[in-house]
Amino acid sequence: MKIIGTGSALPTLTVTNDMLSEILDTSHEWISTRTGISQRRILSEESLVELGVAACNEALQNANLAAKDIDFIICSNTVNNYVTPALSCIIQGEIGADCPCIDLNSACSGFIYALDMAAAYLDSGKAKNILIVCAEEPSKIVDWSMRETSVLFGDGAAATIVTQGNSLKSMHLTTFSAIQPLYYQRKLEYNPFNKREEFKPLVMNGKDVYKMAVTASINDINCVMQEANVTQQEVSYYLLHQANVRIMDTIRDYLGEKDEKFPKNIHKYGNTSSASIPLLLDEMNKDGQLKDGDLIVMSAFGAGFSTGACVLEW
Repeated sequence: MKIIGTGSALPTLTVTNDMLSEILDTSHEWISTRTGISQRRILSEESLVELGVAACNEALQNANLAAKDIDFIICSNTVNNYVTPALSCIIQGEIGADCPCIDLNSACSGFIYALDMAAAYLDSGKAKNILIVCAEEPSKIVDWSMRETSVLFGDGAAATIVTQGNSLKSMHLTTFSAIQPLYYQRKLEYNPFNKREEFKPLVMNGKDVYKMAVTASINDINCVMQEANVTQQEVSYYLLHQANVRIMDTIRDYLGEKDEKFPKNIHKYGNTSSASIPLLLDEMNKDGQLKDGDLIVMSAFGAGFSTGACVLEW
């Protein structure tokens, strides 16, 4: 597997920490020192479908492919307006593709899981070109009266096109059931026979998430680097899920690596769930930061608790 195209799209509305301080008991200093976030993009006029379509079209253009050249679409998504049909089906029609497609929900780890699924399809010969789109709108599942969660997230979409090749050096996925630290229960239609009220906005125990994320990411990174027979000196960049700057800095400190090897955009976009790594990847691609032969370690962690890491050669 190798990456041949990237793209991304963001809402036009930028919500700064100072803007949040007008509706919440918080401040720019309180948010930035705890999370590293200064602002985030929030969907207002646009739809998540529009962002996903724009990101896919950018990736297709970057790969010099047409939608008809895509053999399979994988859409990583945690929440959107549609329960059914799948978001991938809607995006497929909007971009003019005619291939099979599927939605994947592995929370913030979704991009890594989608890469693993794409690699399996490519290795089996069932597909030549696969479009991965991560379209996320976490702003819809938080309680905007609770600063502990609402300040963390932003909306966005990013797409990556992969094809057959030898760039994937190693992959490692883990999942262990840990629901209470981070979960969201969707409000469903009234059922006269069901007396349970299960709806809750996003619930997060930050301390537990921090501990699990740091431990899992370090273990995953060590695993994929050992499997790929790669040393830290050979790694050009570590692309971590942009959840919290303290998590990323703790992982970097444990590895004893330089800060420049850990690119970040969390200060601009917040936590965009599974879109965060491909958003960062697209930014670096557009800026010309990625050179042929660069070794990239990606690591993500999310509700479930699901984690994943891989080593890729650019």
